[in-house]
Amino acid sequence: MDKSPDEMGELPPNLRFLRGLVTVLTAVMIGGLILLLTLIVIRFRASDDFALPDAITLPEGATVQALTKGEGWWAVVTGDNRILIYSARTGALIQEVAVQSE
Repeated sequence: MDKSPDEMGELPPNLRFLRGLVTVLTAVMIGGLILLLTLIVIRFRASDDFALPDAITLPEGATVQALTKGEGWWAVVTGDNRILIYSARTGALIQEVAVQSE
């Protein structure tokens, strides 16, 4: 009753074209996914070193946990639960905030 594709002969031109498009689309999607995953791995494989500006000097024994930049200032979160605010222009310590942990 049902004929296999071999028994039916050649596919119609429109169906061959569609089959080719689906194959190309599949290859492009797989390539794009591999590229996306590669870029994510490269982007998030950053080291734990923070790049402090040269003008900023931390207090003795302070370790950097986080670093952020605002307009005209830098904020450094230290390992001993302090936030140090530095001037971006001069590098001088503007403010120190002690963070109370639970």
